[in-house]
Amino acid sequence: MFTGIVEELGTVEALERQSDAVRLTVRAATVLEDTGSGDSISVNGCCLTVAERTEATWTADVMAETLARTGLGVLAAGDRVNLERAVTAGTRLGGHLVQGHVDAVGHVVRREPGEHWDVVTVAMPRELAPYLVDQGSVTVDGVSLTVVEAGEDEFTVSLIPETLRRTTLGFREPGDPVNLEVDVIGKYVARQLELREAIVR
Repeated sequence: MFTGIVEELGTVEALERQSDAVRLTVRAATVLEDTGSGDSISVNGCCLTVAERTEATWTADVMAETLARTGLGVLAAGDRVNLERAVTAGTRLGGHLVQGHVDAVGHVVRREPGEHWDVVTVAMPRELAPYLVDQGSVTVDGVSLTVVEAGEDEFTVSLIPETLRRTTLGFREPGDPVNLEVDVIGKYVARQLELREAIVR
């Protein structure tokens, strides 16, 4: 479980492509301070398990299912990635409850730079629309954000200077893919309503 508050920008050190997986190595500092094998780290919103680590890097195995459902498969050496360690019982929940289970890959449609923030529009698959509401929460590349306006196939978010400086969203351009995770509470509510309707019928 994560909060969507990015701790640092890591750098992809290497990708070893295998027949049905990728071995991903990331250079980092903060997230390695108390991390060992078996711990979870969010990479652009995708929960990965630490398989190996050195003083300055850590490695994870990314299976085919994860590659198919996220944008991790297009990463290359030198790319910057958003990193966050899993929460602990004493962690402040500065964002919202994030599972690190990417629901779909969206794409940046446009950026509207402002004096103090940027408004970014993100295209999404229509099946995610029921789970997004104005002023609700969404995770974009592992960053907890508030939805400004939710549409049928896209939504907008406002990015403050801190988010622009500390995350990959500061340099994402139109056409770039982004990992999306909708609020898990919304998914549970939708599932309960589906089951209730099925029982009534």
